[in-house]
Amino acid sequence: AILMACAGVKVLVIDKKADAARQTVAMITEQGGLAGAVEADVTSETDCKHIVSQALTLYGRLDILDNNVGIAHAGSVVEDSPERWDNLMKVNITPMFLASKHAIPAMIETGGGAIINISSISALRPRGLTAYSTSKGAVIALTRAMAVDHGADGIRVNCVAPGPVYTPMVYADGMSEEARKRRRLSSPMQIEGSGWDVGHAVMFLASERARFVNGQVLVVDGGATLTSRPRAGII
Repeated sequence: AILMACAGVKVLVIDKKADAARQTVAMITEQGGLAGAVEADVTSETDCKHIVSQALTLYGRLDILDNNVGIAHAGSVVEDSPERWDNLMKVNITPMFLASKHAIPAMIETGGGAIINISSISALRPRGLTAYSTSKGAVIALTRAMAVDHGADGIRVNCVAPGPVYTPMVYADGMSEEARKRRRLSSPMQIEGSGWDVGHAVMFLASERARFVNGQVLVVDGGATLTSRPRAGII
């Protein structure tokens, strides 16, 4: 969101926690950008409709949608429970369907747009996170389906698949330094990425420089998916 705003994009920040959304808006404002905040539950169709309505009210149009939401838990199909499985799918894939469903008509009205969905390398190289990997694989399938369905409407739909990146969510989950070291060693570059690395990939896919890029998965992982020995539980 900050990178978008710094590039001149008018941003609407969505979070289920109003304080978190306002904090991001404050950072954008400090950088001279323009942003608004909406507290919403993106698993709710009513809230997703409201988000699109707010964007149109504030800015008059909707050109870019970045679907970035997700939770994870470890376990195989044998170890998982139906309740945890259903909840993860509800959070990881349903919001992308709902937000896109209501954003696409608004984009068509103004000649098109760009949708960027956030998946994960766990969709490409799963191990130890079966429900999460499945949900992120569904994100890729949804991306490709929407790219086919709405390319003629002037809407490009692409996907970013991050690898071992250190984000505020990872920090909040209390990942140990030893676990971070294992993540670094899982990449040929032996470094961690950051949310900024993912943000730059999103920026490219949202821009006119990617005008002929549609239905693609852009992997941002330092080469981690090239290694032959994935480590269990590493996203």
